[in-house]
Amino acid sequence: MWKPSLSTALARAFLAGEPTLEQLTARATEALGKRWRWLRPLAQRYLKAFAGPSRPRQHDVVEFLLRDKGFLRAWLKYSGEVALRKRWARSSGMQPVAAAANWPVPAIESVPDLADWLGLYPGELEWFADLRGLEYHRKTPQILRNYRYRALTKLSGSIRLIEAPKPRLKEIQRQILTRILEKIPTHPAAHGFVKGRSIKTFVAPHVGQRVVLRMDLRDFFPSIPRARIQALFRTVGYPEPVADRLGGICTNAAPQDAWKHPGLDVDPQQLREARALYARPHLPQGAPTSPALANLCAFRVDCRLSGLAKAVGAQYTRYADDLAFSGGDDFDRRVERFSIHVAAILHEEGFHVHHRKTRIMRQGVRQHLAGLVANERVNVMRPDFDRLKAILTNCVRHGPESQNRDAHSNFRMHLEGRVAFVESINPAKGKRLRAIFERIPWGML
Repeated sequence: MWKPSLSTALARAFLAGEPTLEQLTARATEALGKRWRWLRPLAQRYLKAFAGPSRPRQHDVVEFLLRDKGFLRAWLKYSGEVALRKRWARSSGMQPVAAAANWPVPAIESVPDLADWLGLYPGELEWFADLRGLEYHRKTPQILRNYRYRALTKLSGSIRLIEAPKPRLKEIQRQILTRILEKIPTHPAAHGFVKGRSIKTFVAPHVGQRVVLRMDLRDFFPSIPRARIQALFRTVGYPEPVADRLGGICTNAAPQDAWKHPGLDVDPQQLREARALYARPHLPQGAPTSPALANLCAFRVDCRLSGLAKAVGAQYTRYADDLAFSGGDDFDRRVERFSIHVAAILHEEGFHVHHRKTRIMRQGVRQHLAGLVANERVNVMRPDFDRLKAILTNCVRHGPESQNRDAHSNFRMHLEGRVAFVESINPAKGKRLRAIFERIPWGML
């Protein structure tokens, strides 16, 4: 029948081009073989209907067309004259947006191709993608689940659920990370989990500034839903069935019994809210793909916040869920109002500010970001340095076993990692700690 095939072809034409009026009209003209007068107004209505940042699904576009009165009138009037191009009536494989056209990601044009690329049988692919939500069902035995769960209480009193993928799923996620996600450029303002950037590069632009504004995102990973991840993979160019399964592999819905941990003493209302949040398919904190996907999903918000900061002469950087802005006297005079604009942008983009953690730090007080001081130079916080120095000194005097109060399985590696971190931030202080560390009698542990 002409109407369904035309609606499908037009949907594919609209989705194949950039979301601009001229691009959409040109693609639709190519699909129909003629520049019909009703195509441009239809493209305008399409842009209004799908004005969000994510690429819509094909079936949503088809539904829009079949409800559009202008399209239905055109079908009644011109159905016998339209010569539909055959290639638009069938799937056209990879369809990246213009910005993604040169990204070196692998071409995966069908679900069987995805299964082959991951080295899975078709049934295994469906199991790991879990689009039916079997992980969430209570009847699914623990041994068949793809994640292990551990609930933690943060100092603020809120709850965090660590969702650690089991080895086979983690291996699949690592392949997606290294061969797809790491091929996609991140925004220059993003410094967390990005090669060549670090917590030090996150803080460095804010050193010596008149005022520093620190803001924190609430529930960063679980607030990013599966639909947003699938839309990201569609933007990269993957067909919907492929994007759906890639998104399914990288997201999870936590079952209710994931919260049954002895000693979890939290407010019942907070527990109910956390259960509801984690029950929706989301980015799991513990999956190797989650940090990279979170950065990519935050690309648009990074663009908007960078532009906003530039407009007031400020700098902006982000390390995962930590946001930092800084500037001189002009920024100091408007920083309170500026923070309100930032919160509004974050809300529009699907993120939420943890307002109790918002800090405006002027010169004369300690300006600290992500545990580092930014007043005159990037430095470790003095209490943290003194605490680590005391632990190392007590290890020398009383033996390392006396200081391993948290029962680390490899206490030596734990301490060496902490010393190496200080060395990376302040080599002089790190050298002093390293000298003490070298004197520890490890044979006593």
